[in-house]
Amino acid sequence: MRKKLPEKKQASLFRGGVGLVLLLALDQLTKYLAYSCLKDSGPMVLLPGVFELRYLENQGAAFGMMDQMQGVFILFALAISIASVWLYMRMPAEPRFLVLRMLCVTLTAGALGNMIDRVLHHFVIDFLYFSLINFPIFNIADIYVCVSTVLVLLLILFYYREEDLDRITGKKSKQDYVSDIIEKIQESKK
Repeated sequence: MRKKLPEKKQASLFRGGVGLVLLLALDQLTKYLAYSCLKDSGPMVLLPGVFELRYLENQGAAFGMMDQMQGVFILFALAISIASVWLYMRMPAEPRFLVLRMLCVTLTAGALGNMIDRVLHHFVIDFLYFSLINFPIFNIADIYVCVSTVLVLLLILFYYREEDLDRITGKKSKQDYVSDIIEKIQESKK
């Protein structure tokens, strides 16, 4: 018989699922609008010399690197998504882990958003362009992935303690090992 998840965990999973669907919908909607409004026209300048919307079909990875490797990118997106969902599922439904859970959702949404493009179109639709610094054209899913990755790294390096990460991965802390040993000693004395 399957063990029922605690109510807090169920609520967390529901909110994460809804967040994932909403973020994916936003990404796909913006790409659809870029395709519909920008594909056959020139760039739409929003801030002259600073920012514009410009349609690009990107067949590579970030910034057009590794062109024509769609299968590798799809597998990589699946691996990132599976790892993020696994981490989300393992995280305690506590306020301390809320930001990390949210970042797992945005990272998954970004990976899946670009993967959907690769599966459907064999390229990713990019449309955001900072002309001021000639930054490569990107999309909403790219923002999800890049921002989430940086924030996860910062949280792991500067916020979460080793004990917090052990709780997520299921690894026992030193204190847990000591408690187990003491418990076994006490049991053997009986």
